[in-house]
Amino acid sequence: MIDFVKKSVTIAFAIITCTFTFVPEALFKKHEWITKEALEQCKWFAGLESPDVNVIISRLMCFLLAWIVTLSVYAAFLKLRRKITIKGQNYSIIVEYGNILEKRKCKRVISFDECFTTQVGNATPDINPGSICGQYLKLHPNLDVQQLISSAQIRPAQSKSKYQRKTRYESGTIVPNGDDLLMAFAKLDEKGKGRFFSWDEYIECLDLLWKELENNYSENDVCVPVLGAGTTSFDGGAGASISQQDLVDMMILSYKLSSHKIKNPHKLRIVCKKNSGFSINNIGK
Repeated sequence: MIDFVKKSVTIAFAIITCTFTFVPEALFKKHEWITKEALEQCKWFAGLESPDVNVIISRLMCFLLAWIVTLSVYAAFLKLRRKITIKGQNYSIIVEYGNILEKRKCKRVISFDECFTTQVGNATPDINPGSICGQYLKLHPNLDVQQLISSAQIRPAQSKSKYQRKTRYESGTIVPNGDDLLMAFAKLDEKGKGRFFSWDEYIECLDLLWKELENNYSENDVCVPVLGAGTTSFDGGAGASISQQDLVDMMILSYKLSSHKIKNPHKLRIVCKKNSGFSINNIGK
């Protein structure tokens, strides 16, 4: 709220400065806000002439009007804003609202678990039907991830998954599927639930992802969901407190610090769900 007020005041000052520069002072003297008789009885304006006081009041009224208009327009802009762009040296990040499955003319990252599970259901080891991965699998019922992995000659991780010692892939590994980039993401515990056992593992996943995207973006924008904002949980006592806002900020910071980036004019686009606990206007705050 404080930032909102400061920004609106700054914009209003800029507008009013231009107004005072180009509008003749005589225009501010036309309206008589205070009469000469009233001025003589007011100690605040002792020693000032009536025209001078009317100019001061007119300018104050102009500023208040400019501020009110600026507040209204700026508030509407923030409410209707759908995306923001963060630019750096030879890279751009766009944070936007939307459904990643509806994005076109880009590479879309679809996050799976570390074993690329494709069984959709309500059991703990199954893919949640309402998740991005679950919806994607419903749209592609004949998806053969193992064939894609074999065709791309992607090697599994040296260690096995904690869940039934299945073959796993390092979190952040990308498997190309046309315009979609299937990603190994959440690690599985003994019960088959997706979780990260530490923040370090999450950061390592992002580091590998940026490297993989640099090699697979194929001169396209890349759309990525907010990784970890779904059913994936985090250990270390922070699981319930990690908001979508924090995850987006973490992804942005990790990408900025990475040496692997999607080069301009192509962009990394982080696609977020619009809800009461998240706003793109709070990015980086």
